[in-house]
Amino acid sequence: MIRFENVAKKYREKEVLKTISATIHHGKITSLIGPNGAGKSTLLSIISRLITHDQGDVFFMDKVLTSFKNNELAKFLAILKQSNHLEVRLTVKDLVSFGRFPHSKGKMTQDDWDKVHEALEFSELQELKDVYIDELSGGQRQRAFIAMIIAQDTKYILLDEPLNNLDMKHSVLVMKTLRRLVDELGKTVIIVIHEVNFAAQYSDFIMAMKEGSILYHDHVSKVIQADILKEIFDIDFDIIEKGNRRICNYFNI
Repeated sequence: MIRFENVAKKYREKEVLKTISATIHHGKITSLIGPNGAGKSTLLSIISRLITHDQGDVFFMDKVLTSFKNNELAKFLAILKQSNHLEVRLTVKDLVSFGRFPHSKGKMTQDDWDKVHEALEFSELQELKDVYIDELSGGQRQRAFIAMIIAQDTKYILLDEPLNNLDMKHSVLVMKTLRRLVDELGKTVIIVIHEVNFAAQYSDFIMAMKEGSILYHDHVSKVIQADILKEIFDIDFDIIEKGNRRICNYFNI
């Protein structure tokens, strides 16, 4: 379980997070939505301990987050940031094997390689395992990084805008992979996402943020409503019901 209480963060005089509290639902996909500058990525970075918060407490598995050693935390929680730059030339298989480092310390066992192959298969990347990362399309490359996170085999997976610069096909493939991680493997996924329709279609819960505050944190059906989305994004929405899911039309209102 991830829980944070009265967490606040400033950058110089700018208040990025304004004393927020929430509990993340276990075994579900929670999408963080909101306009630019809402504090979504900052919150994700605090939860993953990439940056420190100025006040409040973050709890992970009923322990204060700061009480975990780095390697211990990496066995339970994985994060993929927006920008993933490589200085070395690696194959897909090599990249995915990096996910085992918290467990192997660089000395890969057969069990570690089994986890790598499972991640490649789960991500449908077996045919690309010997291809170099710099030879992949942007969508294939992103799926390879997600496979690395899958190989890390943590209970919690945090992703910061993983659909950035992806075409529709690869965006759907990524979201379907995340959905399967939750439904088939019982993972807990927290994702920062801009396209509200992907959040509406694939999430269980939505945390809607604006100007450093959490305005709503509830089941998808409770948040994906025209009046609520207008409050969050300052534009009009028309909500279309289809197959027990809601499609958000904001293009021609």
